[in-house]
Amino acid sequence: MSFDEHHLRVENARLRDEIDRISGIAAKHVGKPPIVSFPVLSSPLAVAAARSPLDLAGAYGVVTPGLDMFGGAGDLLRGVHPLDADKPMIVELAVAAMDELVQMAQLDEPLWSSSSEPAAALLDEEEYARMFPRGLGPKQYGLKSEASRHGAVVIMTHSNLVEILMDVNQFATVFSSIVSRASTHEVLSTGVAGNYNGALQVMSMEFQVPSPLVPTRESYFVRYCKNNSDGTWAVVDVSLDSLRPSPVQKCRRRPSGCLIQEMPNGYSKVTWVEHVEVDDSSVHNIYKPLVNSGLAFGAKRWVGTLDRQCERLASAMASNIPNGDLGVITSVEGRKSMLKLAERMVASFCGGVTASVAHQWTTLSGSGAEDVRVMTRKSVDDPGRPPGIVLNAATSFWLPVPPAAVFDFLRDETSRSEWDILSNGGAVQEMAHIANGRDHGNSVSLLRVNSANSNQSNMLILQESCTDASGSYVVYAPVDIVAMNVVLNGGDPDYVALLPSGFAILPDGPSGNAQAAVGENGSGSGGGSLLTVAFQILVDSVPTAKLSLGSVATVNSLIACTVERIKAAVCRDSNPQ
Repeated sequence: MSFDEHHLRVENARLRDEIDRISGIAAKHVGKPPIVSFPVLSSPLAVAAARSPLDLAGAYGVVTPGLDMFGGAGDLLRGVHPLDADKPMIVELAVAAMDELVQMAQLDEPLWSSSSEPAAALLDEEEYARMFPRGLGPKQYGLKSEASRHGAVVIMTHSNLVEILMDVNQFATVFSSIVSRASTHEVLSTGVAGNYNGALQVMSMEFQVPSPLVPTRESYFVRYCKNNSDGTWAVVDVSLDSLRPSPVQKCRRRPSGCLIQEMPNGYSKVTWVEHVEVDDSSVHNIYKPLVNSGLAFGAKRWVGTLDRQCERLASAMASNIPNGDLGVITSVEGRKSMLKLAERMVASFCGGVTASVAHQWTTLSGSGAEDVRVMTRKSVDDPGRPPGIVLNAATSFWLPVPPAAVFDFLRDETSRSEWDILSNGGAVQEMAHIANGRDHGNSVSLLRVNSANSNQSNMLILQESCTDASGSYVVYAPVDIVAMNVVLNGGDPDYVALLPSGFAILPDGPSGNAQAAVGENGSGSGGGSLLTVAFQILVDSVPTAKLSLGSVATVNSLIACTVERIKAAVCRDSNPQ
């Protein structure tokens, strides 16, 4: 027996043991007979295994003539039991995906090569195909590969990180700027010994970029968590789209996820890998450089968001707040309530501005990329929203100004009157403030608009500004004074009605091309900003009322005027005479 053959036998035996162990755990927790390691012979797994005994560990990747990769007899069985017939294959796929993820996270050249972008790496697709010939098989025709890897040390314990990743509700909350919808369809295993080691979940998610010009990406996958022998934890996703046939597959998730290493003092080192195949032909031209760079959906965005959210959570738990600064909220309960309210506000904003398949946008008159898109929603029996008809309006456009400058302008209350038409030119004053992390741009504020008209009551605005390497947000909503007093005293924020509006500011391409020339379509491939402006306005307090054309015209005019004011102000500031 050759050395390679011996090594393959040992590796197959190890993987087979892990598959058997996970199968046993899954059977115990879902109350069904143990998942057999060898599926019935009519499945492609068994056909491939019977053909090549040495290839058991990777047999799931062999496409047998006349059988789809996940087809065969399973198609008939799925009509009765959608998942039971597929569980053996799901387990094997997850175990092999975990092996692939760990290697993708740890290996460097020749698999990953350095790029001009700092801390970024480029995947060598030929080397990848050579190292991982099995898995999901060859790339599908018409889909484009996107692969990225990024790492950071974050202020959270490894156990808390694992819990966030494996709890779909926590995951959707922490990554609300990236995940528009998330569901767990079936838990095949809850793990062992009170933790998530060995946990297996079948899930679906929709991933978003904060603009109606970038289609969302839907994915159906299994998520598997494992505590590795070296003490690290890993959570991997791998696509199961072939188990749920679709006439047009637009996104396929190859093994993606993160490796978590425990660090001293409650910190963790996270290495994130994103590897997908997508049809991105519907992305608008001004967003293509951003999407092609991997910044829109890639590992850097996931890690940047996680790092920022870990700091935010640490801030919410802080108890040693100095009393020196005016307006700083020092009450722990008040801080928690206000941060929870702001978290819901940002999640609502992000979920209401994208090209989600759940949204029915209507395009109003405009010029190309700057079309204003609107949609209506009826709000009934939702304590977190005012009742009635809500009109969402959003538009995205390019600015020849760096994202940091746009972010600083929009979050600064002293320059708010330059763009906020609804404040009627009144002076804006910050009443309360919560710092959210290292970057001074990450904060939650309570603002008061002092109306120039003494007959009008002063208005309060809740605002959160947040920024990381992948993008920035300034989100705000008018709030009731009485309700905010309850929140500041630690009361339940879930009953405060909010209609968030705001801005999402993204780079227009990889920063490595910051000096690139502006393209013909008005977009650059670095150095400028992609700004999305979105408003939510209550146009009628009666949910059954009909939407008037006058209301739509008013909102369209409001957003167009705001855009022009922002353009004039930031371009003037960036080119002082």
